[in-house]
Amino acid sequence: MLNTEIKISASTLNVQECIDWVMSPQSGGIDVFIGTVRDATKDKQVVRLEFEAYESMAKKEMEKIAAQAFQQWPVQKILIHHRTGVLQIGEIPVVIAVSAAHRDAAFSACRYIIDTLKETVPIWKKEIFEDGEVWIAAHP
Repeated sequence: MLNTEIKISASTLNVQECIDWVMSPQSGGIDVFIGTVRDATKDKQVVRLEFEAYESMAKKEMEKIAAQAFQQWPVQKILIHHRTGVLQIGEIPVVIAVSAAHRDAAFSACRYIIDTLKETVPIWKKEIFEDGEVWIAAHP
């Protein structure tokens, strides 16, 4: 069984718990991607973001992405956590953590996971601006 932890939650993501989960004595490198809500998009001031997910399908797609990463790189553990609900500026909507014996595999797998998640996982965000709002794919 692949050593993964996949979670979609309305609760605050705990970065240190994510890092602790992927650590192991066999891991010489851990790469962590932390997505945060920024205060502007394309010169428009962001007030907040609202995330929604087709949860069962999103989890299956995240599991598929993790399995693909395990096939392509010699990684040991993969964690993918994503928030749903209303997030304010500075909050964390996504954490991806990958451990491997060597850093190259951890870096490559982590980049692959976030890039593929952005393209394929059914999670959407509504960007609320000072002058309106728009729904878009979660991580363009």
